[in-house]
Amino acid sequence: MKSFSGKEADSDERLLRIAVADDDFEGYKNPHATRIAALADALARNFNLASHDRFSLRQAALVHDLGEVSMNREYINARRSLREDELLDVQRHTVIGEQEAAKRGLNRAVQLLIRWHHEWWNGTGYPDVLEREQIPLAARILRVADTFAAMTADRPFRAAIPEAKAQQYLIEWAGIEFDPKVVKAFLTLENLEESKSHLTKSAELENHSESPFKTSIFNIS
Repeated sequence: MKSFSGKEADSDERLLRIAVADDDFEGYKNPHATRIAALADALARNFNLASHDRFSLRQAALVHDLGEVSMNREYINARRSLREDELLDVQRHTVIGEQEAAKRGLNRAVQLLIRWHHEWWNGTGYPDVLEREQIPLAARILRVADTFAAMTADRPFRAAIPEAKAQQYLIEWAGIEFDPKVVKAFLTLENLEESKSHLTKSAELENHSESPFKTSIFNIS
């Protein structure tokens, strides 16, 4: 399968600039938003999404955390667990991201995907506590792609984990956080550079005996 580059994701350089700014703000050492766009598009192809739906999904992936940048909270990259008030505050980023996307003229589908990319399959996500098929398929795809990419990338507060551990997390939380069908499809992706972990050799030794669930709930994306 051909890898999906940022320029292929969207010809609008403005969105790519936003993606780079988002990655920098969140402390990703490697491109993150364009990686999510690639993973999400590969899944969208698997589900035979229409071309216009794939386009909106790719755009949403590039700017999915626009709200966090707009909020500009110092705790985003805190080297500690977030406090309860911070966890509640950061949940506002999906709605703020939706509003910021609207200000930038992105279509309604993109706006809603940004709003719903933290909804959970079992209805315990945010901001609208949607569940199962109430969540659009593209948003369910974005949830899986975003989570996997976040876990397998270095952040200021933790090292990347191996792709096998990230895959195991998806399996364990299928039917809870993730649509089981999307997880199953994700596990079939092959020859995609973006599905490889950014784990370094030194960090690999540290992660060898650790559970991926230690950082699964806070600061996951």
